[in-house]
Amino acid sequence: MTTPTSNAKQIGLALFEFESQYGKYPDASTALAVKSQTGSKWALGDATSNDLFQQLFVSGICASEDIFYAKTANECAFAYIVGLSSKDDPATPICVTPLEPGKLTFDREPFDGRAVILRVDQSVTALPIDKSGHVILNGMDLFDPRQPFWHGKAPTVKWPK
Repeated sequence: MTTPTSNAKQIGLALFEFESQYGKYPDASTALAVKSQTGSKWALGDATSNDLFQQLFVSGICASEDIFYAKTANECAFAYIVGLSSKDDPATPICVTPLEPGKLTFDREPFDGRAVILRVDQSVTALPIDKSGHVILNGMDLFDPRQPFWHGKAPTVKWPK
């Protein structure tokens, strides 16, 4: 649990610094600004968390991919919830691992039945994953739009490649 927790904290710091420079966390709209300010020729996409985190490298905020590692099958272990900023509800999840590819359920294997959640307030917590792969918070699934921090809208999740 030490590696994913520590890496989630590093991602949180990188996202905060990125927002300081570009006005928001990485999304499709920040790619052009990153390319313009850095002169980069990289194709910056938004289909996966890898694509969006790539803006952290191109901008010079991250020097290594190591912070995106955790004991999962992907080189980038963290799913990213798009469209958030530091002004959102502090309890809102912004990065999670180990989310199953293309699903809103977690893999119980990598971290002994626990999910690592990075929140907007930069806190990181490990929450239990139930037998069906869900993290239950406030009596409902973490991704349930009824969660107070989602304000009735389903989160936009980008999974790792």
